[in-house]
Parts: sequence; structure tokens; C-alpha cells
Amino acid sequence: MNTDKLFLKTLKGEITDRVPFWFMRQAGRYLPEYMALRAEAGSFLDLCYNPEFATEVTLQPIKRFAMDAAILFSDILVIPHALGQDLAFKTGEGPVLTPVNSFNKLEALSMDNLHHHLSPVYQTVSNLSQRLPENVTLIGFAGAPWTVATYMVGGRGSKDQADTRLMAYQDRETFSKLIDLLVRSTSEYLIKQVDHGAEALQIFDSWSGSLPADEFITWCVEPMQKIVENIRKVHPDVPIIGFPKGAGAKIKNYIKKTQVNAVSIDTSMSTSWVRDSIQPLCTVQGNLDPLLLVGGGAPLEKAVYHILDHLKDGAHVFNLGHGIIPQTPPENVKMVSDIVLNYRR
Repeated sequence: MNTDKLFLKTLKGEITDRVPFWFMRQAGRYLPEYMALRAEAGSFLDLCYNPEFATEVTLQPIKRFAMDAAILFSDILVIPHALGQDLAFKTGEGPVLTPVNSFNKLEALSMDNLHHHLSPVYQTVSNLSQRLPENVTLIGFAGAPWTVATYMVGGRGSKDQADTRLMAYQDRETFSKLIDLLVRSTSEYLIKQVDHGAEALQIFDSWSGSLPADEFITWCVEPMQKIVENIRKVHPDVPIIGFPKGAGAKIKNYIKKTQVNAVSIDTSMSTSWVRDSIQPLCTVQGNLDPLLLVGGGAPLEKAVYHILDHLKDGAHVFNLGHGIIPQTPPENVKMVSDIVLNYRR
């Protein structure tokens, strides 16, 4: 691993002259070249499981915008799919799964076929480790157990994750077994990504904000702590980024307990509070509002400089507060990229 890369230096806590940047969902539907390849692939899952296509999709934004990091093109739901849960992405609906909402349905899942099923993803990682520019870091990723479980139990995305929260309250034993299965499978999946060339890892807990404080510890912090420990037994030096979206002030305890190298901060967090309360603990990543990237113009430019200026005295990776929205004009992404590339502390 080339530890001189700007992104890796920053994840290790170094304050560099230039701020590294990348964008969550930087490979996606806002790019016409992505849409062309998606049409050729057939379905979204076909795209994820085709190493040549997934490699090219991952490289597309790097060619356009010169980000400091490329994140593997895949989806957080390949894990339940690999465990044996039915999965389809339906137009206008998003992911649809056969709900795992009972002990018997959980018992039908297995890790026996995990790595065989995910071998195309590992091949994509290997391809990217050979084809990315030397200065660009390859990020592997997975969904955190709580967030993945919300899709597995509910059978689709939801605004409040009510089905999953209710199962966690009413059938704690079964739900604990599901989380344990996800801790084991996710740990192995991420370790394999590093084996194949990933240089950093991000773990997305997109629905952590729906949990009360005690449940947040049980279902978000403790599983993440175990995953980090499992990875570091095998790859002690790989930097790990956590993204407990919506955690608010609970993120401080999340950092201390999980010992991640960095956290992504969502749009709701004040950069002043992040500067004073979070940057002393670890590297921060974020937190431009994705809707500003859609809107563009002077408000976008002002927000970019505001974030850069407020977080310039600590380790900071410029990013969004969540993923790029499909209707984002590519020229707005170019504008932000140029500002960050030319900004100096």
C-alpha cells in the first residue's frame, strides 16, 4: 500500500496542505456514461456482479473529476443476497427482498456460499487496484449490520424502519442472531476486499438515526466495534471510516467505542460543532448538502468554502453529507471539484 497518498495521510490524522475529496455515490445515474453502461448491463445487480462493467463505472468519475479516492461500485445488499435472501431492484421501487422476520427464515440463511457469490465483487476490487491512477485510493465498503438488517427484515426501504425496530424489541433473541450473522459475514467480506486491493474501508449505517440512545449502542456501536476488531486482527493498518448517519451528538461515543480512523458527518451537523467536538477525536469527512450540488450557483460555492474554512485546522476529507442525487448536473460536480483541488489551507 502506498501510504503517501493524500487521502490515506488524512485518514491517519495528518493535516495536509490540500484537502482530499471524493463524493458518496460519485459513480451513478447523474453521469450519462453510467446510464449507457447500466443499459448495456441489463439490471442494476447485473452491473454490480459484472467485474468489467463495475470496474469501468468506478473509474468514470475519476476520469472526469480527479477525485482522491474511488469507492468500489457495488451495493450494501449484496451481503443478504449472498446469504441466500431473494433480492431484486425494481424500477420505481428500489430494492425488494423476501422479509427475514422470523427465526425459521433466519435459519434458512447461510454463509456457506458467501465468498463464491461475492467473487465477482472481489474481482472488481482486484481490477481497480491495477487500473486506478497511482495517487488515487481505493475504498472498499459495506453496509453496517443495523442498516442492512432494516432491509432484510422489512423487505424494502422505509422511512422509519418500524418493522425492524419492532422485531428488535419483541424478538430480541432472533434479531441478535441476525445481527451476529451480519457482523461475521460483513467482517469476512471487508477483509476479502482488503486482500484483493482495497486500501481503506467505509461502513455505511444510513439508518442509525432512527434508534434511541440505548438501542443505538446495542445495534450500531457494538456490532461496528466487533467488525473493526475483526478487520484489524487481519489488517491492522487499514483505515476505517464509519458513517452513522443521523447519529447527532451520539457520534462522539461511537468514535470512542469503535475506534474508527474517521467518521463521515451528515448534513445536519454544524461544522463549528464538528470542528470543536469531533475533529479532536478523529478525521472527519463531509458534509456538503447533496441538494446544494443539484442547485448550483453562488449558494453552492459559498457552502463549499464555508465547510473548507471551518474544518481547515483539523484532518478533513471533503465529501457530501450523503450520496449524489441522480438529477445532479455534472457541471456542478466539476465546479466543486475545481474549488477543492485549488483550495489551500
